[in-house]
Amino acid sequence: MAEKFERHRQPWKPDEIQKLHQLARKGMALKAIAKVLTRSEESVKQRAKEDGLSIAKLH
Repeated sequence: MAEKFERHRQPWKPDEIQKLHQLARKGMALKAIAKVLTRSEESVKQRAKEDGLSIAKLH
C-alpha cells in the first residue's frame, strides 16, 4: 500500500532544499530522503534533477 502524502504539490522551502542537498551528499537512498523530508520519492527525484544532484538508487 502506498503511503499517502498530505503535502501534495507543496512548494519547496529553502531549508528543505538545503536538507535534500545535505542528505544527497551523504549518499542516502532516495526512499530514505523522501521519508525524512515527508515528500514522495518522485518529488524528491524531480527536485534533485532540477538541482543537478545525484541520489543513490538503493532501497
